[in-house]
Amino acid sequence: MSRARIAVAVGAAALAANVALPPPALAHGLVGKQDLPIPRWLFAWAAAIVLVVSFIALGTLWKRARWERDVPVRRLLRVPRLLEPVCGAIGVAIFAIGVYAGLAGSKEATSNLLPTLVYVLFWVGVPFASALFGDVFRAFNPWLAIARGAGWVVGRLGGDAVPEPLPYPQRLGRWPAVVGIFCFAWLELVYTDKTNPRILAALAILYCVVQLVAMSLYGTQTWSRRGDAFGVYFNLFSRLAPLHWRDRRLDARPPLAGAARTTPVAGTVALLCVMIGSTAFDGFSYGTLWNGANGSGIAGHLQDFFSGSLGMSLEHALEAAFTVGLVLMIGFIALIFWLGVLGMSRAGENHHPDELARRFVHSLIPIALAYVVAHYFSLLVYQGQSIAYLICDPLGDGANLFGTADASINYSVISATGVWYVQVAALVVGHVSGLVLAHDRALGVYSNLRTATRSQYWMLTVMVGFTSFGLYLLSGAA
Repeated sequence: MSRARIAVAVGAAALAANVALPPPALAHGLVGKQDLPIPRWLFAWAAAIVLVVSFIALGTLWKRARWERDVPVRRLLRVPRLLEPVCGAIGVAIFAIGVYAGLAGSKEATSNLLPTLVYVLFWVGVPFASALFGDVFRAFNPWLAIARGAGWVVGRLGGDAVPEPLPYPQRLGRWPAVVGIFCFAWLELVYTDKTNPRILAALAILYCVVQLVAMSLYGTQTWSRRGDAFGVYFNLFSRLAPLHWRDRRLDARPPLAGAARTTPVAGTVALLCVMIGSTAFDGFSYGTLWNGANGSGIAGHLQDFFSGSLGMSLEHALEAAFTVGLVLMIGFIALIFWLGVLGMSRAGENHHPDELARRFVHSLIPIALAYVVAHYFSLLVYQGQSIAYLICDPLGDGANLFGTADASINYSVISATGVWYVQVAALVVGHVSGLVLAHDRALGVYSNLRTATRSQYWMLTVMVGFTSFGLYLLSGAA
C-alpha cells in the first residue's frame, strides 16, 4: 500500500473519532464559554488533516537526517561572567521572598504571593519561557546558585583537601527527576490542601535542602542535569527553543533541533510519560466522565470504594481516587507510546522496542509542551496578571510597596474563542513537531528512506491519537 493511502487511512480513522467528540469547553478558563466563529467539528478535521499532510510532506521532501550528527548553530553574543552570579542572586531572592510570604503572610491563597508564584509563574510560566528563550531557569535556579556559591567558598578555603564528588550511578539516570515531577503533579492535582501557603513554603525549603545535599554528594553540574526534577523538566522544554545558552554564550539554532540531542538515559521515557500524563489528567479531571453528575462519575465510585470498603475519610478517599486516576492516566500515555514503538519494531532491520523507545522518546517533548500550552494557557494569561498586585502586597497584610496593589485581572485581554484558537494550534503544532523529530530520527536509525518512512506509519498513528485525545480533553471530556 502506498505511503499516501496508509496515511490517509490512519487519518480517516482519527477523523471519525474526532468528529464524535463533544462540544469544547475551557478546562482552565476563567470566563464563560463562547461559540466559535466556525463549526466546532472543523477544528478536529483540520488537526488530523494537518498531521496527515505533514507526514506525506516529510516522506517526500525530508529525505536525509539533518539533526542526527551536528546541529547547525550561529553565535549571537557572549555573556559577561558577572551575569551568572547576578541571575543566581535574583533567583535566590525570589525564592526567599516567596518562602517568607508563605510562612509569614496571609493563609488565604488568593492574597498570598506564594501559591501564584509556584503554580502559575513557576510551574506554567517557566515552560513557556524555556520553549522560547532556552534554559533560562538554569541561570536563576536558586538551589543551583546556592550550591555554586557554597562550592566556590569551600574550594577557596579547603583547596585540594576538598574530596571529589561521588560517581553518579548510571542506573539512576533521570529517575530522581521522574519521582520529583510525579510528586509535584500529585501535590497540584491530588492533594486537597495544595494552596496552603505554609505547606508550600515548607515543601519548598525541603526540596531545596534535598537538592543541596544531593549536589554535595554527586556534584553540582551532574545532579542539576540528572536529578533536579525542575532543572531537568525545564531543560527538556528548552531543547525546543531556537536559542541555546552554553558556556556564557548565546547561540541560535533551528527550532526543535536541540531535542534531537537529548541523551536517552534511564528514566527519560518515564519522565516524558509523567509530564504528558499528569497534564492530561488535569484536563480529564474537569470532565463529566470523571466527575459525573452528583458524584456519579469515575471519581465518585472510587471515592465510595475507598471510604466505604477501606474506611477512609471522605477527604482522604477523594485523594486516593485522584491518585489512582493520575497513575492510570500516566500508564495510558505510556501504553500509547509503547504501541507505536512496538509497531515500529516490525518495520524491519531487527530493532528492539527498548532501543526504539530510547531513541524516539525525544519526539514526545513537543507533545508535552503542547499539552502544557493547551491546558494552562488561560491560567497563565488571566491568573498571571495577579502578580501585579501580589508583588505589592506579598504577605496579604494591606501593603502597597510599588503602587499597584489596586490592580485587577483584565479578563478581556483575550476571549474564550481566542483561547480556543491557541489551544488547538498548540496541539496541532506540537504533534506535527513530534512527527518531524521522529521522522528525522528514523532516517538516522534505518538504512534507507523507504524503511524509515514505513516505520513512521505507527508514529503517525500515535500522533493522531494524542491529538484526538488532546481535543477530547479540551472538550471537557464530556
